[in-house]
Amino acid sequence: MSRAGQQLALLLCGWCVAAAVPGDPAEEGCPAEPRQAARYVAAVYEHRSFLSPDPLALTSRKQALELMHRNLDVYEQQVTTAARKARLFPEDGIHGFNFTRTSIYPFLDFMPSPHSVRWNPCLEPHRFNDTEVLERLSCMAMKGEMFLVANLGTKQPCHSSDPGCPSDGRYQFNTNVVFSSNGTLVDRYRKHNLYFEAAFDTPLEVDHIIFDTPFAGKVGVFTCFDILFFDPAVRLLRDSDVKHVVYPTAWMNQLPLLAAIQIQRGFAIAFGINFLAANIHHPSLGMTGSGIHTPLKSFWHHNMESPEGHLIIAEVARNPLGLVSTGNATEKIDPSHRKFLELLAGDPYSEKDAQDIHCDGAHKSTTSASPTFNSEMMYDNFTLVPVWGREGHLRVCANGLCCHLLYQRPTVSQELYALGVFDGLHTVHGTYYVQVCALVKCGGLGFDTCGQEITEATGMFEFHLWGNFSTSYIFPMLLTSGMTLETPDQLGWESDHYFLKKRGLSSGLVTAALYGRLYEKD
Repeated sequence: MSRAGQQLALLLCGWCVAAAVPGDPAEEGCPAEPRQAARYVAAVYEHRSFLSPDPLALTSRKQALELMHRNLDVYEQQVTTAARKARLFPEDGIHGFNFTRTSIYPFLDFMPSPHSVRWNPCLEPHRFNDTEVLERLSCMAMKGEMFLVANLGTKQPCHSSDPGCPSDGRYQFNTNVVFSSNGTLVDRYRKHNLYFEAAFDTPLEVDHIIFDTPFAGKVGVFTCFDILFFDPAVRLLRDSDVKHVVYPTAWMNQLPLLAAIQIQRGFAIAFGINFLAANIHHPSLGMTGSGIHTPLKSFWHHNMESPEGHLIIAEVARNPLGLVSTGNATEKIDPSHRKFLELLAGDPYSEKDAQDIHCDGAHKSTTSASPTFNSEMMYDNFTLVPVWGREGHLRVCANGLCCHLLYQRPTVSQELYALGVFDGLHTVHGTYYVQVCALVKCGGLGFDTCGQEITEATGMFEFHLWGNFSTSYIFPMLLTSGMTLETPDQLGWESDHYFLKKRGLSSGLVTAALYGRLYEKD
């Protein structure tokens, strides 16, 4: 995740013919999605932005505009080369990041409220001062005859009588703006969950922005770090008519659990929506990973080698089909799933602390000889148990959460895997409560390497992963070698446990995880 506000433009258009990027890795190893009549084409662009050589230095509005116009020129080129598509550009793509509150000021546009002012910046460029960026974005929307969503820095004057007004007399926001296909300003979203963004203010009230389109119905919008919190991300989706989210981000990848494409795909599966995400492209900062994610399939880009931006195009359904549990009719159950159900029926779980991992009543299939250990993963103290042998049932607990793994392996690779659990408050680079069950490949053969960031693996598994989560907000994550996204075969609730089932991995397993959020404990 970026330590600064970021910018993203998304263009959405009406019904189009199906299209995809030839050779995009997202086209490989993904199950076919059932076709529906109502579909549209979406496009996201991972933008390698031009950055200020010294974001801490003071500059003029003229100099700031010169830099921003270089990025806007790339945006406009992308609009004209693939018009009539749903288009998304990344956060921080226009102005950059790592500013102070003072040094970012020349980069900010004035932002009137679209709820009180009807305005087309392309047709009325002189109505307000300092709106050059909004004008160009509005004209792009008109030229491409498409909806456009862009992220930029904005300013809003305030009076000393306002108790929340900063001492310099203005609010500064990390803002997404929505333009209709005729260039009219439709709405704006001001980022609520800032991530080390000293240049920006947190809005006094959370914006819950949903805009209507003729091609996808209701579309929600939020930004980057927002994805990990209840407001606005989850609350938006309480509206059952919202089946699409556009998401500008400047996300710094952190494996094994929070790479950009991991959390994007997990969010799409968990809520059964289409999730359009555009990340900034700066591999030296660990920033890459964009995608068009549906519950059943993803088109994505993750590239730490190439210095260039990348366009992703995919056809998606207006009403996406969710990935749900397929039921438990005994005549349709494969042997591994039957074993999983038997284990659940006889689960000896009782409230025990993390030191008592294998309780006396554990199933005979449990590998009771496996030692437990602790290792740091994602800056959290995970309790883990090694995954040895070609098959078995493992269980590991922390606080009230017990995680289980039922697995088979065609061959045992010369790699160390471990099943880990964490149930507690995460406090580094943000404070939020998580419950996690994770099967991970370790960085080496030592227990202390479990939790390290790796992207390549050869170990193949067929498995069920499950836990007695105390939250319904669980994000499934399945990542294989070469930063390849996989789709679970089955997931859902069974006997008060949430499970994920997978067979037939396309390559070696890097991470399989159930990432739960307890928002009320933040």
